[in-house]
Amino acid sequence: MDGVRSIISYQVDEYGSVNVKLAEMLDNRGITRNRLKTLTGIKYEVIDRYYQNHVERVDLDFIAKVCYVLNCEIADLLEYKSPETKSV
Repeated sequence: MDGVRSIISYQVDEYGSVNVKLAEMLDNRGITRNRLKTLTGIKYEVIDRYYQNHVERVDLDFIAKVCYVLNCEIADLLEYKSPETKSV
């Protein structure tokens, strides 16, 4: 079926997850969450949720603002982990 898989009968841990790498990005650049708040105008609480990787649904406007301010790509902030690599 051209590499397409159904997730209807799978459990969450069977199809992988998306990891938010905002903490890694900010820490590597020496930028605090407060500084990102000032640069983007996004509430600290929202930034903190992404920083701690406690996000269920990604806000594309948030991602766009962070990518613009940090001059990075979406792939720098979000990473898909397949179930095979998740346990590694």
